[in-house]
Amino acid sequence: MEDGQVIAVKRLMRASSDEQREKDFLTELGTVGHVWHPNVSALLGCCIDRDLHLIFEFSSRGSVSSNLHDENSPPMAWKLRYNIAMGTARGLHYLHKGCQRRIIHRDIKASNILLTSNFEPQISDFGLAKWLPSEWTYRAVAPIEGTFGCLAPEYFMHGIVDEKTDVFAFGVFLLEIISGRKPVDGSHKSLLSWARPFLNEGTIQLLVDPRLEQDYDMEQLKRLTFAASLCIRTTATLRPSMIEVLEILEGGEIPQDRWNLPEEEEEEFWGFDDLNEDEDECDTPSTSSTRSS
Repeated sequence: MEDGQVIAVKRLMRASSDEQREKDFLTELGTVGHVWHPNVSALLGCCIDRDLHLIFEFSSRGSVSSNLHDENSPPMAWKLRYNIAMGTARGLHYLHKGCQRRIIHRDIKASNILLTSNFEPQISDFGLAKWLPSEWTYRAVAPIEGTFGCLAPEYFMHGIVDEKTDVFAFGVFLLEIISGRKPVDGSHKSLLSWARPFLNEGTIQLLVDPRLEQDYDMEQLKRLTFAASLCIRTTATLRPSMIEVLEILEGGEIPQDRWNLPEEEEEEFWGFDDLNEDEDECDTPSTSSTRSS
């Protein structure tokens, strides 16, 4: 910029036709143009000369993914990981409850969480985001888009999205922050499937990124893993809201029995390895409140 400010420019290229690309541009512009929060990427403007561009503040530290998985850099410190989890939770809570209309991001993942010069996390990339008006319980969308390994089962199998869709993805994000593992790695085993035995058996210390060499806070680890285990529950209605996630992460007293699963929900979904077995068991919300797009 003329004043010396460094910016990030996003060029809209995803759509297959000019008409669809313009529609996607206006949709994303209409979404990010109404949000303002320290943990959400700030839109500075747009440009429609020759092409379609959105202009954002520049995130000088890159993404959480690039910092977490860069083998040539020192491992991300535990304190920073926890602060990133907290800030991202605040930003997501704002999108769900702090805007004029609820915003469902639909693609919460480490590469879409950018870091400022002070390592403050900011949720970015609203290309898949959807408005959810107050009178709607959820909406049905097609086609299914997002990142494999982070998709909630009700969205992956039925195209149903609401705030709990993002909550599920945030749970995967927490496990990635803790473990340093990607949602799906070269072994084709999902992060959720890998984490399942440790969460079930309570051996949560085995989830921690070995590069940290046990340099982490055990109380914070308990809170992160507890929050993650709630977020990735199969049934959307049994997942916490983001304000409840924040209560857990910020040290609030959370009665364990408040989150006990009903007996019929004891068999949990732990990743896409289980989809073929559990597809018929995944609850679908009542059609009385659905909306399509």
